[in-house]
Amino acid sequence: MSTSTQTQSTQAPSLRTGDVAIYFAMGIVFGIVLIFSEVVSWFRIQEMFRFQSFHMYGIIGSAVAVAAVSIQVLKRTNARTIRGETITISDKPWNKGTNQLLGGIVFGLGWGLLGACPGPIYALIGAGITPLIVGLFAALLGALTYGHLKPKLPH
Repeated sequence: MSTSTQTQSTQAPSLRTGDVAIYFAMGIVFGIVLIFSEVVSWFRIQEMFRFQSFHMYGIIGSAVAVAAVSIQVLKRTNARTIRGETITISDKPWNKGTNQLLGGIVFGLGWGLLGACPGPIYALIGAGITPLIVGLFAALLGALTYGHLKPKLPH
């Protein structure tokens, strides 16, 4: 899940081997949380799209609230990274919302067709649901396509 703000540091961070190990471990823990909270369950996602259960809306709403509070805390405390780099969170310019609407529709269609958004795909593959490797390649193809089309799209 993403927010409408971006986190930027003043210098390009260099990735150390220890950092990669920490991020990998955090990703595994996050994937386990996704599996046990049933966020990656196709049936839960189906319930959400059919408005049959509050489960997914509660989780998504909680994530948005936690992200909003966290971003405000980062902005107001002039937070720094673990290496002492300044964290800068820029405000996004407000526009008509056409880009967000179209992007949301495409994202929702992909989510509805596959039964998983891009984040949980890794957790599902790790849990042994290997047919989602096809979904992972489709998501990567979509990201590549967007990367090539981005300069031509209205922003």
